[in-house]
Order: sequence, then C-alpha cells, then structure tokens
Amino acid sequence: LDFEMTENQLVVWYRDLGVTNTDRVWLAPLRGKAGSFDIFDKEAGVFLALDRRLTSAALALACTLLAVICCLGMWQVISRFVLSQPTSWTEELMRRMLIWCVMLGTVAAFRHGALVSVDLMLRTATGAWRSVVRHVITGAGLAYLAVLLWFGIDLTWRVRFQTFASTELSMAWAYAALPVG
Repeated sequence: LDFEMTENQLVVWYRDLGVTNTDRVWLAPLRGKAGSFDIFDKEAGVFLALDRRLTSAALALACTLLAVICCLGMWQVISRFVLSQPTSWTEELMRRMLIWCVMLGTVAAFRHGALVSVDLMLRTATGAWRSVVRHVITGAGLAYLAVLLWFGIDLTWRVRFQTFASTELSMAWAYAALPVG
C-alpha cells in the first residue's frame, strides 16, 4: 500500500476494500498512488527513480520561482513607492514566471495525487463497474494531458516571433510552460 495518501483517503480506501483490521496492514513507500507493478523489476525501479527525480526537480524549480517572484514584487513596491522610479519589466516578468511556477507545481501535485478530484463515482462504484470507472478517469486524465501537450506545442510554435512589450524576450518562453508542465 502507499503511505502518501491522507488519513481520510486511507479510511475511504480501507472501507471500499472491506479492510476492517487496519492495524495489520503493512504500508510500503511507493511514492504515489498504489499500483499494480513489480517494484523489484529493474526497469520499473529505473523509471520510478527517474520519475521521483523529475518530480522533485519540478517542485524545487517551482518553489525557487515563487521565491524570485516574491523578491521581484518587493523590488517593484520599493522602486515605485520608495524610489519613485517604477520598473516596467518586473510586473511582466513576474506574470510569466508565475505561469511557469503553476505549471511546474502542477507536475508535483498531479504526481502526488494532490489535485482536486471528483471521486464520488469511484467511491460509489463496486465490482467490475469500479474498474470501468477507474479506466474512464485515467483515460480522461491522459486525454487532458495529451490536449495540453498538443496545443501547448502548437501555441509555443505560433508565438515564437512575438516579443513581450517591456523586454525583447520571445513569448514562446511563457507558452512553453504548457507542454513542459
């Protein structure tokens, strides 16, 4: 079982599976939702290690960007109200960095199952229908990611020659957050 679920998720999961003696359940750290794969398989281990590193890197970069955004916001306030010489580039740069921060943070949230989900159908489904609902939910998630990737690449390609108003950077840098995230 996976220990990264919240207590409420575990209680619901135990109830759905009919587990009554929860003190006899052993939890193994699988770093995500419980899955049906052989954790001792070398290829799966390499894939999981790569997944952990990419997720950690995305989260670390999102946190770093958030700290930089805070510093830029503070600089904008100081330059405007203390120095009476507002900078024109900080607000635009903060907006673009916030897009990257959200998309990279979503990577980690998606991986850890921390996104808001509507799981009423999954909780009420039983037997074979539960498997069907789970596959529909997985398919919908994959379809969403495929659309985000496809149109993110398309939008990034279309705006590659446009530049931001206050800087000479290409707008493709901001739109590239969609397929990357």
